[in-house]
Amino acid sequence: MSSAPDIPIPPALARRFSGSSPGRAWLASLPGLIRGRLEHWQLAVDLEPGQMPWNGHGGLVIPVLQGGARTALKVAYPHDEARAERHALMLWNGHGAVRLVKSDAGTCSMLLERLEAGRSLLDAPMDVAVAVWGGLMAKLSLVPDLRPEWREFDHVAAQAERWTDDLPADWEQLGRPFPRWLLEAALEVCQTRGAVGRRAGKDVLVNTDFHFENVLGRPDSSAWEGPDDFAAIDPQPMIGEAEFAVAPLLWNRLHDLPRSDPGTALLQRCWDFSEAAGLDPESARQWGVAREVENALWFASRPAYGGDLARSLWVASTLAGKTLGGLPHPHDLPCPGQAFT
Repeated sequence: MSSAPDIPIPPALARRFSGSSPGRAWLASLPGLIRGRLEHWQLAVDLEPGQMPWNGHGGLVIPVLQGGARTALKVAYPHDEARAERHALMLWNGHGAVRLVKSDAGTCSMLLERLEAGRSLLDAPMDVAVAVWGGLMAKLSLVPDLRPEWREFDHVAAQAERWTDDLPADWEQLGRPFPRWLLEAALEVCQTRGAVGRRAGKDVLVNTDFHFENVLGRPDSSAWEGPDDFAAIDPQPMIGEAEFAVAPLLWNRLHDLPRSDPGTALLQRCWDFSEAAGLDPESARQWGVAREVENALWFASRPAYGGDLARSLWVASTLAGKTLGGLPHPHDLPCPGQAFT
């Protein structure tokens, strides 16, 4: 095989990791990491001239060929969620999630089946999205067994216990960026659902980043309407209550909510997706409050994320039953990661 070519680094990824010393070190090492995986796994780059690789929040994905088979090489920034991903994909084995072909823990790299990057549930009609997401959720909700991969995942209830301490401390440190009642609503969820999660005996493998854009079409599908036609990516896996997975659906595609009474429509969305997956809508709503309050505090600590902060506060307070005043209408909020225009 000829020498592997240099792969261009997407500017958005470079900007995201250039702000810290570890991030800059990883960016500097990335061309060598990619070249090493291409050569070791005997992969041919399948990019058009001038085409950038795909990238997400924490890594990049390069379309490649392995012996003529269309696959994708993913190289992620090494962090806990990325390290756990390959273990979850091993357990799912292509059922509801992208299929793992090979992995290398040392470089946080994976060779995956190639999905249709331009076809996701982000653009699907909402009724199709509900049916597909619900069907995939049923496939992904594996019950723990004795396989060693299960030891690699954090527990949702343990996360809730940490939030019980961390959320009030962060809220104080950040100057109380939203009313106390919303913080207390999130803490109540952490205390009640965390305790329930510890004793309920309903643990499953949870895809905690299971939103519209992280569900891609499979290229060999013909209908594009059922769960078998799609697969989940970037799972950020944990163990715990399945209802924890609903929240990302509630802070995405806000522009699809009706202009009149969007709050009621958001609650209905929570109900619809929960019902489609056989989940408890009330538990999903509660987890949505806690997760969006945690998101809001993260965004509040970063001034450049004002749009994300406003969106998180709208979703969290609406799910908690009392939409905060002074926030933009959800149609006027930017999409995740985008600034106000």
